[in-house]
Amino acid sequence: MNKWKSVMLPLVTAAMLVTGCSGGNNTSTPPAATGTSGGDAAATAGAKQEHTFTALLDNNATFPYSKDWPVWGWIKDKTGVTLEVQTPSGKLAEALNLAVASNVLPDLMYMPNRKESNKFGQQGALIDLMEYMDKLPNLSAWMKQYPDEAKAALSADGKMYMFPNQGFGETNRMIWMYRQDVFEKEGIKAPATYEELHTALKTLKAKYPDSYPLSVRYGQIPDEMNMSMTVNYETGEGAYYDFDKKEWRYGPTEESYKEMVGRWKQFYDEGLIPPDFLSLQTKQWQDMVSTGKSFVTVDYISRVDFFNNAMRKENPEFNMQFMAPPAGLPGGKQLNPYFHYMEGGLTVASTSKNIEDIMSYMDFFYSEDGRTLSSWGVEGETYVKEGSAIKFKPEFTDVIEMRKQTGLQTSGTYTWIDFDAHLSLFSEDLKHAYEEAVNYDPANMQPRPAFTEKENEVISITGQAIKKHRDESFAKFVTGSRKLADWDKYVEEMNNLGVDKLLETYKEAYDRVQNIQLSSN
Repeated sequence: MNKWKSVMLPLVTAAMLVTGCSGGNNTSTPPAATGTSGGDAAATAGAKQEHTFTALLDNNATFPYSKDWPVWGWIKDKTGVTLEVQTPSGKLAEALNLAVASNVLPDLMYMPNRKESNKFGQQGALIDLMEYMDKLPNLSAWMKQYPDEAKAALSADGKMYMFPNQGFGETNRMIWMYRQDVFEKEGIKAPATYEELHTALKTLKAKYPDSYPLSVRYGQIPDEMNMSMTVNYETGEGAYYDFDKKEWRYGPTEESYKEMVGRWKQFYDEGLIPPDFLSLQTKQWQDMVSTGKSFVTVDYISRVDFFNNAMRKENPEFNMQFMAPPAGLPGGKQLNPYFHYMEGGLTVASTSKNIEDIMSYMDFFYSEDGRTLSSWGVEGETYVKEGSAIKFKPEFTDVIEMRKQTGLQTSGTYTWIDFDAHLSLFSEDLKHAYEEAVNYDPANMQPRPAFTEKENEVISITGQAIKKHRDESFAKFVTGSRKLADWDKYVEEMNNLGVDKLLETYKEAYDRVQNIQLSSN
């Protein structure tokens, strides 16, 4: 009850502010000249009046929200907008549920994922951005430039309840890493295939008998691990779209998936991975890598700096580096999964009295001017130009500290990011990892169609039953409690659980999105 009060009181206060603003308290000033040009004309037009909008934004413990961040002043200078920000005292999802249930909504709300925004949108709490495309010229142009990202922001009925993002998802990349110093010391070449990986792991096991040369935190992030494993075998951890054959397929019943399972069983049988790898949590995995009990791993790309920065204090030779993903199949592709997208974003309350003004405001973030401001800040204050290149001023040496000091790239301050801004503050090791990682991207991002309520029932009931059997069978096959010779029977069991029904659900949702016209023009 106390938590409910702590969330609701600020929201009620925010709603009163909204009511006041809509009643004429939005301060209007004469149009001010701005320097934006070309396609950013609409953003310039939106900057001619001052407005105050209420907003419920996410809060990050590492760089908690501050009303004193200079980013708010920079945004106001460009758009004329001041945000009256509320942050949740507990979980964001709880605050959103309470706000929607009360029908006392801030103008802008940050949603953690599209499933939530679609749910609230279909309940009538959010506006459909597609109805305001004439007010969003920069977003319209952006959607033509990034149609996959735009379609991924659509709901099942072709509506768009959340402003799409692009660029920030780069931080979600997942890569292979290895202890380059140990490999070089032992004269081992970085593997390019699973066969070479097997040989390298066996060599390391022989030299370091107490080690498990390959470890991953499978127990903490199984979905991410499954995607990283299956992409090496050119299959999927579940339903996936085959762009070559132009059809939806189900990975865990394919022969290539069987090959992958057989390889991980081999690693398990030979002690090359921890015996409890299926339940390994973050702390256990970190300890194994940092104490020299594991030399190869898969995780988010930022772990390059995470390990190097901590371990070089006591071991200057410690050198975790990007490793090219090994191909699982003979002559196969070396690929990393496509994780560099972002699920969360800003939405607009259907009860807002300022919808058209908010459209002009948000459209600024899809202009080049808005992208530069969101990514780099203000020239002379946070960055300088050297020819055509942009770089942060010398006092900004770390991404986290930059965000703490400026508020840049925090909740509610961006949609479209120039990731070079992040990259410019990374270590040389991490820059190298990013530069290499893009060479192993799949040709296309896997489609992420939105589902109808009926389709979601299929995903949650049939899909979960299939997934449960997949996970249990994977564990049994790898640990040997079920023989891989039972593979055909396993496939039959999976099909009997409804694989065809699941694939048809994905196909229908995908086809529906493909037929949606993104532009209102």
